Amino acid sequence: MRALFAIIPVALVAALKSTAAEPTVKLLTLDPGHFHAALVQKSMYPEVAPVVHVYSPGGPDLDLHLKRVTGYNTRAENPTSWKEEVYTGPDFLERMVRDKAGNVVVISGNNAKKGDYILSSVKAGFNVLSDKPMAINPSDFAKLKDAFTEAKRRGVLLYDIMTERHETTTILQRELSRVADVFGKLEKGTPDAPAITKESVHHYFKYVSGSPLQRPPWFFDSTQQGEGIVDVTTHLVDLVQWEAFPDKKLQPSDVQVLTARRWTTKVTREQFKKATTLDAFPDYLKPNVNAAGELEIYCNGEFTYTLRGVTAKVSVIWNFQAPEGAGDTHYSIMRGTRANLVIKQGAEQNFKPTLYVEKKSDLSEAAFEKALLAGLAKLQGVYPGVTAKKAGGDWEIVVPDQFKIGHEAHFAQVTEKYLKYLAAGKLPAWEVPNMITKYHTIMEAYRLSR
Repeated sequence: MRALFAIIPVALVAALKSTAAEPTVKLLTLDPGHFHAALVQKSMYPEVAPVVHVYSPGGPDLDLHLKRVTGYNTRAENPTSWKEEVYTGPDFLERMVRDKAGNVVVISGNNAKKGDYILSSVKAGFNVLSDKPMAINPSDFAKLKDAFTEAKRRGVLLYDIMTERHETTTILQRELSRVADVFGKLEKGTPDAPAITKESVHHYFKYVSGSPLQRPPWFFDSTQQGEGIVDVTTHLVDLVQWEAFPDKKLQPSDVQVLTARRWTTKVTREQFKKATTLDAFPDYLKPNVNAAGELEIYCNGEFTYTLRGVTAKVSVIWNFQAPEGAGDTHYSIMRGTRANLVIKQGAEQNFKPTLYVEKKSDLSEAAFEKALLAGLAKLQGVYPGVTAKKAGGDWEIVVPDQFKIGHEAHFAQVTEKYLKYLAAGKLPAWEVPNMITKYHTIMEAYRLSR
C-alpha cells in the first residue's frame, strides 16, 4: 500500500531563493517512533532538500511524527518548509532500499528494531544519522559493530546523535578542564569518590515544543525502549570520554566496569493514560504489572568504571513527572587537582544548568580569580560575554542568554555538524573507535547489572 502525505511547504519559495546551490543531502526517515526523529527537522538546512521520504509500517507513531513536522511547518515564527512523502506497508524497509530516494537515513524509534534498521541501511549504501541508543543489548551491539565495518567498506557515515556535547555549560566544563592554571590535572578518583560523576533525571510526562509529549506505549517496555542502564547512559558515557580524553582514540581494552545495578520506576494506569492516551496497558506490558496494578519498568541504572585508569560513575533516574517549573535535570562533576568543575540544575539554579568552579588549591583568591578570568578570556572568540562571579565560596560561570538555547535546538547543531562530516566524506578519526568503546562500556554494565 502506498500513501502520500504532502505537508504544505509554507516558505518553500523563499527557501529555494536563499539556497545558492542544489541540495546535496536527501533525507529518508525510517519508521519514526520517537519525537527525536521530528526534532532533526525542527530547522531547515541549505544542504538538505525540502522533500523527505518517510518509510513506515503506518500507525500512531507515524501519525504523531507527521503531526510534529506539520507543526514546525505551520508555526508563526520561522516556519520550516518540509514536504513529507510517505510510504506505508509491511515492506517499508525493503521499499526504502529499493527506491533509493535519498542518501541519509534518520533512525529514531523503537530501539528493539534499531540494530536491524541500522545494519540494513548501511549495507544498502546509505549514510545513517541515528538517535541513541544504537544498541540496547549485546546482540544489538554485535550488529552495530558489523554496521561500522560495513560503513567503512562502503564509504558511508554512521553517527549517533549526541546532543549533550552541545550544551553550553558542558562545553565550558570541558574547556576549563583543559586550563591547567585553574583545573590542574584530572584526578584518577576511586569508586567511592570518582574523578567524574554524571547523573541524569528524566520524566515520562513532559512538554516538547510547547505541547504535552505523547509517548508510544512501547516506550514503557524496557525490551523495546531499552533499560535505563543502556539508554540515557549513552549520553553520559559519551561525555565522560569526550571530556576526559578529548579527541583521543579509545578502545574497549581501556575500560573496566566495576559495579552496576538497575531498579524500577512504578507507573500507575492513570499515569500511563496521561502519557500515552491509552486506557489500559497493552498485553506485552502486563507481565511487568505488579499486584497493586502498577507497571514496573527497569528504567533506572548506575555503574562505576575506569577509563584509562580514571574512575567514573554514571547514573540515570526516570520519574513520571517533574515538579512544577522543573524538567529533566543533569548533575556533573569533574575533580581536578586545583579545582572541581560542577554543573548543577536544581531549584537554586531555577532548573537551568549552571557551572561552578570550586577552588581546591592553595592559591590566594586573587591569584585564582586572575587565572580563572584568563582562562575564560581565551574562550571569548566562541563565547563572548562568558564571565565568572563569586557564589559563596565558589565561582559561578555566567553564560549570556544567547547561548542558553535548550535541548531541542541541539538536534539542529548535531545535524549541522554531521552535514559537515558528509561534505568532508569522513568523521573525525576518533569518533568511530569511541562510539564502539562507548557501547562496549554500556554493554559490560548491562551484563554486570544482571
